[in-house]
Amino acid sequence: MSVELKLSRINRVYRPSELVEGKIIVKSSSSISHYGIRIAVDGSVNLQVRGGTAGVIETLVGAAKPISILNKIVELRPAGKIASGITEIPFSMNIRQPREDNLEKFYETFHGGNINIQYLVTVDISRGYLYKSLSTTMEFIVESDKADVIERPVSPEMVVFYITQDTQRHPLLPQLKSGGFRIIGKLATQCSLSDPVSGELTVEASAVPISSIDIHLLRVESILLGDKIVTEKSVVQTTQVADGDVCHNMTLPIHVILPRLLTCPTVSAGPFSIEFKVVIVITFQSEVAKLHSKSDPTTPRLWLAMETLPLELVRTR
Repeated sequence: MSVELKLSRINRVYRPSELVEGKIIVKSSSSISHYGIRIAVDGSVNLQVRGGTAGVIETLVGAAKPISILNKIVELRPAGKIASGITEIPFSMNIRQPREDNLEKFYETFHGGNINIQYLVTVDISRGYLYKSLSTTMEFIVESDKADVIERPVSPEMVVFYITQDTQRHPLLPQLKSGGFRIIGKLATQCSLSDPVSGELTVEASAVPISSIDIHLLRVESILLGDKIVTEKSVVQTTQVADGDVCHNMTLPIHVILPRLLTCPTVSAGPFSIEFKVVIVITFQSEVAKLHSKSDPTTPRLWLAMETLPLELVRTR
């Protein structure tokens, strides 16, 4: 016998004011008795610090308690029997009742390295002490209500950036330092989650041939642990703008599609915050670079030039 959950929407995306609907599918070769069929909806923000900041953090991780957003249990059927074969049981739940005082704000679904905002629907068919209960869990995605998102359009203004040997704060290859390079461009630093991050750049001059131009999307997760704030940056996605040396004074478009679930609206809450940055990395051709092909792409190296810009992500109508 088995139990399966099937939501009404293939993409599993719901807003807090909407009904979460679907059906429970029970498959059994014979009729079974049960002590009630319940469905639970749970939403929480889980905070934890992973490796890389071990030591002091390991003694503090217990202070980062999960933040409960939603916790509801509804009994769909009282004790009874389920016939043999395939049985479908429909369900419908409000995750936010009108004028209801929720435990916390409905943050959007987000899967990060240290911060995980998740909403789960679980069905449980109780069969008493002699038999194992039948249960299954499925995640659904929560996006902000239309009433809560910004009405104004995303600012069309772009930030102009310059990348030269003089803007770099780390050591460079001697030929880069002496010969020089100059890359200019512009990038939108506020972006809707449904739109790509857009911009452009131009290589005006470079004494050393370019190997690659990449755009790294970074998430910056901060957690309040006791009286300390622990911040960790990690690469979410890398988009290559150019492969190999590029023609000078030719405009290259920047077009970065934002990954679903790994991004969310920029949020700054009391116990945690989620922010994003864009790192433009210019990799120059060098024999030394071949020895470090697996190094962190955002770590300053002799053969790299980079520029970091803040990125505010918003949900729009």
